[in-house]
Amino acid sequence: MKKIRKAVFPVAGLGSRFLPATKAQPKEMLPIVDKPLIQYAVEEAVAAGITDMVFVTGRNKRAIEDHFDKAYEMEAELEAAGKDDLLALVRGVIPPHIHCIFIRQPAPLGLGHAVLCARPVIGDEPFAVLLADDLMDADYGQPSVMTQMTRLYAAEQASIVAVQDVPRAFTQQYGIVSGAPYRERLERMSGIIEKPTPEHAPSTLAAGGRYILSNRIFDYLERQDKGLGGEIQLTDAIARLLQSEPVYAYRYAATRYDCGSKLGYLQASVALGLKHPETAAAFAGYLRSLSF
Repeated sequence: MKKIRKAVFPVAGLGSRFLPATKAQPKEMLPIVDKPLIQYAVEEAVAAGITDMVFVTGRNKRAIEDHFDKAYEMEAELEAAGKDDLLALVRGVIPPHIHCIFIRQPAPLGLGHAVLCARPVIGDEPFAVLLADDLMDADYGQPSVMTQMTRLYAAEQASIVAVQDVPRAFTQQYGIVSGAPYRERLERMSGIIEKPTPEHAPSTLAAGGRYILSNRIFDYLERQDKGLGGEIQLTDAIARLLQSEPVYAYRYAATRYDCGSKLGYLQASVALGLKHPETAAAFAGYLRSLSF
């Protein structure tokens, strides 16, 4: 029985929706309270037992590599100042048993191409894909979304796409799934299409930025023609993969914040600010004081 040991983080995008903030820093390094978006995604993967983090980067993304590297000067200064709590925070950004691998995407050819760039590292194993733009806040009492999915994979040994219901008017923003009920929260997929108009959408089940994929996806990506937007679309390759093996759509137990949009980013900042032990009480009081 194969386990999910490796995760791909496609982080080469320009982040144009957050200009000028992303002119000189990656969008994945934008903070939610006190951690960058990419760290939330990595922590989710670590919680699921994944040990190899594969970052597919582009130009001006060095800050991501630096964030997960050892900060010798900062650690020395914090240690000398006796700031042990802050030193522990800095050293705990990535656990010692986790391996970080960085691969450059040579051209902005889409999500499917970014995933394909990871093939030399993934090899013949199944693997996870996490989009840092999609911050997943697991429902109370539930494990992280990727933990939910790796447990499902252990039972089904098949590719899984995380999905959520969206208003039909918004289908043009997502990859939309069609399928038939299989068991609780799980459907066997019969199709997936990238950003269909509402009148052509086969359902309102939208892919939500988390995937577990068979390594056979690489064969389809390698032969994949450019699709919507002139990019190599992951959804197109998944649509071909499910013709030869089962692929499941999983309705995850979590709240998703689309931090690739300004509104979603603000919503995530408020929601997690209200949960953070240092800010929750005072922040809640501040919000109550506002008159809308």
